[in-house]
Amino acid sequence: MGTILVVEDDPRILKALHRLFSSEGYEIQSATNGKQGLEMVGSSAVEAVVLDLMLPGLSGRDVCRTIKQSSPDMPVVILSAISDVADKVLLLELGADDYVTKPFSPRELLARVQAAIRRSKRSRLRPNVSFGDVQVDYASMRATKNGKPVVLTAHEFKLLRFFIDNPDRVLSREELLNEVWGYNSYPSTRTVDNQILKLRQKLEENPANPVHFCTVHGAGYRFVNVPQG
Repeated sequence: MGTILVVEDDPRILKALHRLFSSEGYEIQSATNGKQGLEMVGSSAVEAVVLDLMLPGLSGRDVCRTIKQSSPDMPVVILSAISDVADKVLLLELGADDYVTKPFSPRELLARVQAAIRRSKRSRLRPNVSFGDVQVDYASMRATKNGKPVVLTAHEFKLLRFFIDNPDRVLSREELLNEVWGYNSYPSTRTVDNQILKLRQKLEENPANPVHFCTVHGAGYRFVNVPQG
């Protein structure tokens, strides 16, 4: 098994997580503040990060953002007392792969970390994908259009990847929220509409008349991989 980095300043939680992951055969490294956590991510072969938000010094949000900028494929699972849905959406838009709310079930946390690791490994094995004038590199989480880089947030890339992996399927807003955002309780399905609007603006030749990210009225959205003329 690989190495999991736990960034957490509560010694009781650190001890519990060390016991949890060690029992499954993982090597454990730990950091008690954000700065130390970033240094350890950059200097060792870490397979996943379990990250507390309330850290001394550098916040967990900033740590997550920095990790994802430098290592887009690194799985980051947030461990937090935050229960507000809007805050959870923000965390996912920063690039977090998942979150578990404190107090937490150790088995649930283990399952979510392992699922994030599996998704990351699958992404690294995927070839580059293209549609129209867009090229998508899964490994680096980057996209280009007509050869020019397109700036996508980590969460926009997750949504794009889910569309590409499910071509020609009608995807409801609820399914997209559950599969991409990863939760069943959310403020509004307008969250999906706003993100798809951003993808259209960045990747469609004519965002007002999209040919790839198509609306299916009354049902949701469909991704169509067709060449642009």
